Amino acid sequence: MNTEDSTETVFTWAAPPLKFGNGALDEIGLEVAALGATSCLIITDPGVRDTGIPERVRELVLACRIKCEVFDGVAVEPTDASINAAVTYARQQDWDCYIAIGGGSAIDTAKAVNLLTTHPGELLDFVTPPIGGGKAPWLPLKPLIAVPTTAGTGSESTTICVIDFLGLHLKAGISHAKLRPTMAIVDPLTTLTLPSQVTASSGMDVLSHALESYTCVPFDSKPKPADPMKRPAFCGSNPISDIWCEQALRLAGKYLPLAVANGDDREARYQMALASASAGTGFGNAGTHLPHANAYPVAGAVKNYRAEGYPEMPMVPHGQAVSSTAAAVFRWTYEGDPARHLRAAELLSGQTFTATDGADALPHVLSELMRKIGMPEGLRSFGYTEADLDELVDGTMKQSRQLAVVPRLVTRDALYGIFQESL
Repeated sequence: MNTEDSTETVFTWAAPPLKFGNGALDEIGLEVAALGATSCLIITDPGVRDTGIPERVRELVLACRIKCEVFDGVAVEPTDASINAAVTYARQQDWDCYIAIGGGSAIDTAKAVNLLTTHPGELLDFVTPPIGGGKAPWLPLKPLIAVPTTAGTGSESTTICVIDFLGLHLKAGISHAKLRPTMAIVDPLTTLTLPSQVTASSGMDVLSHALESYTCVPFDSKPKPADPMKRPAFCGSNPISDIWCEQALRLAGKYLPLAVANGDDREARYQMALASASAGTGFGNAGTHLPHANAYPVAGAVKNYRAEGYPEMPMVPHGQAVSSTAAAVFRWTYEGDPARHLRAAELLSGQTFTATDGADALPHVLSELMRKIGMPEGLRSFGYTEADLDELVDGTMKQSRQLAVVPRLVTRDALYGIFQESL
């Protein structure tokens, strides 16, 4: 480890308390009661509400004599407009706690609602620079229990809230330790109703979290922060996050194709939920890098693409967006740490790779898996052409949170080449 005065010697690692297992959701009323809450707002989206899960949770909370309502206006891939609508609803009463039920869209929306109902200001005040003001929360937030119904985003474990800013045609994030949920309740049985392509997309997000965290810049090669109390949430790869990422890669490589092929496969659903929780605790500390940075403009600038299994609206689901440039990214980042990239390919595939396989090993494994589960092939699938490359590069260059942990120096030329290869 490098111990020079200018180089980091400390990493941080944190995760919320986790309640995991089939039937874990049955205990949520008791958990809300243990918080001492007298009122609770459930935040979800219309599709998840149709599954009956939010109403079931409401009944469990009411049974503990706690006031509970359901807000189901969350947008899939939340925008600044949809979040502001949720905030307006939540401000009508003073809630003691929040429950987020759904994928990353619901959990991220709940994080933003919690922030903006406890703090003055607007979303952009808190967004990471250079897009936003980078203001840190300074007041206490309310307890937030996150209940993921997809095996994907890991938002139940992280400090991160991602928003699609419609006027900017760009996604951006808010990241602070106070946004991390108070508790995550992960019940794999809630994922049984996921359509095949939603399972595939959210599963690719799991893989991308684990791969990016595992290959990002090591924490002890970063510069020391000027203020040790303001270390970034993404501290770089570290020995604790590595363990979780390795588990996520082994599980997702084996069970994602099975979950996509048969949504009623309870073992596959269980193991993918475990993979998602593992990847979330990994990347929530180490950090995601270039596939996620690229994904924000890919999703934010889309015009006409409709995704199977999702609402009938122009959108690139997050898992599809992060996977769209992943093969090209990992081919480019290989030289940053060849051994780490080869090991990731082995964990994901169960095969053995050597330096002879080189930079193509991980992209090959990743591309084969994506074909097996029916992921769109290339940015052209979303309607992008060479004419859009400058806009995509510009959007990526603004993602300072991710760019800080890329294992190679990111330049416009490098990004242009990655996007060109990914068309």
